[in-house]
Amino acid sequence: MNRNFLNRNNNRNVALILIGVGIYLLIDDHFGFFTVMALLFILFGINKVRSSSVRKGYIFIGIGLVILLGGNLSLLIAIILISLGFFYIRSKQLQKDDSYVRKQSLIESIRWGKEPWVLRSSSIWNVLGELQIDLTYAIFEQQETTIVLQGVIADVDIIVPEDIGVSVTSSVLFGQTDIGPNKEAGILNKTVWQSKNYETADTQVKLLISYVVADIDIKIV
Repeated sequence: MNRNFLNRNNNRNVALILIGVGIYLLIDDHFGFFTVMALLFILFGINKVRSSSVRKGYIFIGIGLVILLGGNLSLLIAIILISLGFFYIRSKQLQKDDSYVRKQSLIESIRWGKEPWVLRSSSIWNVLGELQIDLTYAIFEQQETTIVLQGVIADVDIIVPEDIGVSVTSSVLFGQTDIGPNKEAGILNKTVWQSKNYETADTQVKLLISYVVADIDIKIV
């Protein structure tokens, strides 16, 4: 057996263990007064977001999440473990080769684009993240670059020049997505969008985004 095969098996085993422990904690968790109250705050916040009171909606959702996670430590740990487990599996499935950059962290602050920088296929996971990516000055190493962004809570802002082909698959459990011409807010938001020039562009970026709570903004300029 070669080393790459063994590494793939080890990563998959770690991912399955993380998911299994997370699911066990979810099943073992119980619904008490604070859990019910937190869910009511979240549902009220979602209703506010859908009725265009976005700021108030996110405040109520945030309060609900603080109550929910603060009163249920095992629930928070379960969400983190399951998210990280799926990240290990998805990264290997979605990246074409083993040369991609993989990074995991509890808190992540990324600001790419103020000056020329090299864009590489990457998989990034975080519990709490702020990601600002401007592809205007990006230097591409290959024709198609795959960026996997995944985690628990994040604020993601990405600027894509119109001459770059972009394909986006975004999944957000709670939050808002503004991707190209598509804008969604509330709960269970999934957006699949591809720019018209994706197949013919000299450089292409494939964005695969998945968070529990997030504000995703992808602008084409």
